[in-house]
Amino acid sequence: MTSSTAVAEKESAVVEGIWEQYAKTRDPHLRNDIVMTYSGLVKGIALRMRGIYKNYAQLDDVVNQGIIALIDAVEKYDPARGIKFETFASIKVKGSIIDFIRSQDWIPRRLRKLSGDLESTNARLCSEMGRTPTHSELAEAMNLSVERLDRVMEQTYNFNLLSYEEVVWQKLSAMGGDIADDSTEDSPEGKLMETELYDQLAMAVDKLNERERTVISLYYHERLKLKEIAQILSVSESRVCQIHSAAIIKMKGTMKQYLEM
Repeated sequence: MTSSTAVAEKESAVVEGIWEQYAKTRDPHLRNDIVMTYSGLVKGIALRMRGIYKNYAQLDDVVNQGIIALIDAVEKYDPARGIKFETFASIKVKGSIIDFIRSQDWIPRRLRKLSGDLESTNARLCSEMGRTPTHSELAEAMNLSVERLDRVMEQTYNFNLLSYEEVVWQKLSAMGGDIADDSTEDSPEGKLMETELYDQLAMAVDKLNERERTVISLYYHERLKLKEIAQILSVSESRVCQIHSAAIIKMKGTMKQYLEM
């Protein structure tokens, strides 16, 4: 056993012991110790979402909002239910940050309308064609040039990304009540619904073109920044925004019926 492994196991045992004591005593000092232990999780999520809100909210404000959600997660967490705390807390923290960003009302009305028009037009074309429309088909349906559509997608990138994150989070948090609603016990049905969600996400990704799949994979799975993805693809960062925005719109269109169930 390496020294680093031994240290990690020791730290894990200490945290587990604190959880056991807190479950028995509900001591606020122990709760605060747990919050401090997982505070890095909050900052990681806030940094990961920074591209969405960087021009509209301060990192410290977002982290503070996440810490409040983390405290709530600690108070409501029940280890006996078999859900990893990191999973439970991450979803609560992310949902709280999304709500906070939404409350800033930072999206101009014009961009909200453009984003809505994009989504509704894409959904209509998907229904009529039985497939995802091409970029040029979407532009033609909206009476826009391809170049203008690219600019619209770049302008609405943050809004589209936040909207997508929000609907997926809402779907995840509603599954079986085992994450967002502490009153419902964990169930095989809830786990099945979670599996179904990820299957739907995989199917939506499969319907993207090669470059869109690459951007989605690098952003969500490899967790690269837009600037890093731009370097890999040898395109501008604004072009990555356009590709990502187009992919998100298509994925939301593909998953529209499922997410609204």
